[in-house]
Amino acid sequence: MAATGGCTGGRRLADALRELEVDRAFGLPGVHNLPAWNALSQQGVRLIGVRHEQSAGFAADGYARATGRLGVAVVTSGPGAAGTLAAVGEAHASASPVIVIATDVPSTLRTPGVVRGALHETSDQAAMFAPVTKATLTADSPDDIARVVRRAGRIARRPQSGPVYVGIPADFLTAEAADPLPAESTEVIQRVDVADLLQARELLSTARRPVIWAGGGALRAGAGEVLGELAECLAAPIITTYAARGIVPPDHPCRASNPVHTPEVGALWDEADIVLAVGTDFDGMMTQNWRMPKPPTLITINVDPADAAKNYPPDLQLTGDAREVTENLALGMPRRAGLAELSRRLDDIETRVRRRIRREEPQAAELLTALSETLPDDTVLVSDMCVAGYWIGGFYRVAAPRKLAYPMGWGTLGFGFPASLGVAAAGGGRAVCVTGDGGFLYGVAELATAIQESLPITVVVVDDSGYGMLRYDQTRGGLPHEGVDLVTPDFVGLAKSFGVDADRVDGFGRAFRRRLREFTRSAEPNLLVVAAELSPPLNTSPRWYRR
Repeated sequence: MAATGGCTGGRRLADALRELEVDRAFGLPGVHNLPAWNALSQQGVRLIGVRHEQSAGFAADGYARATGRLGVAVVTSGPGAAGTLAAVGEAHASASPVIVIATDVPSTLRTPGVVRGALHETSDQAAMFAPVTKATLTADSPDDIARVVRRAGRIARRPQSGPVYVGIPADFLTAEAADPLPAESTEVIQRVDVADLLQARELLSTARRPVIWAGGGALRAGAGEVLGELAECLAAPIITTYAARGIVPPDHPCRASNPVHTPEVGALWDEADIVLAVGTDFDGMMTQNWRMPKPPTLITINVDPADAAKNYPPDLQLTGDAREVTENLALGMPRRAGLAELSRRLDDIETRVRRRIRREEPQAAELLTALSETLPDDTVLVSDMCVAGYWIGGFYRVAAPRKLAYPMGWGTLGFGFPASLGVAAAGGGRAVCVTGDGGFLYGVAELATAIQESLPITVVVVDDSGYGMLRYDQTRGGLPHEGVDLVTPDFVGLAKSFGVDADRVDGFGRAFRRRLREFTRSAEPNLLVVAAELSPPLNTSPRWYRR
């Protein structure tokens, strides 16, 4: 029943989001969720309309990665909710704090245990989200909406962060809702055991060749500064996962700036007598599907001991917040000799790796150099699952935390451009998306969103007329090309039909740099197409070196 004078469920939804400090969200309207759009607008939540529900999920993820705040997607029932699943899966694998708020068919049309055929009806909509979320929550009444949304926010942000599904029957949004109960108390993260901390300090202080392995949990916890200080005390190289790129500055003396998949950086792991792993689960893509040997001694820092131990069993677990535990571990740690020698070795590794890239893949070297020398300092670089994206994910020198968004959590093609919407909407700087011609077509309709919302995005489409990585796999295996060579549109003409400024260049030389510089200084969205074909780097599985 519609509210006749009191506060509606839609208003309670908007108020709860504002309480969670959400001031913008991404979504697509539908017959069941229109009251949510009205309520959010009235309460000052900017709802950015996209052209596909999957894009709403990716945009919310991009916003969360760029800001560390909650990303919110608002979608309608049934097919609208289902359309977000691939994006939610990427957010789950990458630990992005995202809330998907989906309406469901009106409660008045439901019959328990029976699918009657109401518009957009699903037998169990929440169940679709169970494998790709931390939790699925459903409001049981209009009065319950505020409690459920608050709880979703707490769960999504609590380490290890991740997406949460919230289902709201459509009739609850217009029904009268009682004043919400006071917010529940915040859960406290477990404090590290002092005896374990002392043991870890002793092991690290006596190690001969220590290594620090930093994961996404360390970056999300803000542990970069203390991690750098500890590394300097230990004279230990810092190897980062994809999710931790930028956790320490590029000029930090302990930063191993290239991925562990390169033999030179891999040797640091192979030689280590002790590894301190902070905020990581050692997934297959970082460890060459666990071909990397377990170190003689492994110490982990993680809020979730099961997550820390599922792939390489640790010898010692420190359970707690990554920043806090690392800070406590560094207290009183003696400063050992060898920092200057380590820094020289890491500089030598950097020189050798860059020399090999210039020799073996000069176009990739040109791309990386052009991005480093051209992009404004406040740029957030977003790469898709494409060959150019693999080069960026592994070898681009990320200047600071949250300045690179890379979908290697789940490996989701089509992430790049829609995620850029969320990055650009965050207001922290220009989003520059590097994508391939295949992945860009997943979300090409969002050119309309970019121009309608005047979002500061530059899209770089590397056009090799195909799925370049898959074509490489077939060529390498001596197989005929099947399904990998694509007919592509006139991307420049297509972009201009949306009102988006666009141009096309050949390769990553002077013309590319000049146009990229011009485009990234614009206030409006634009698109630069680059005709180029790259070979994949060493951090892609077909090129993993064998130990």
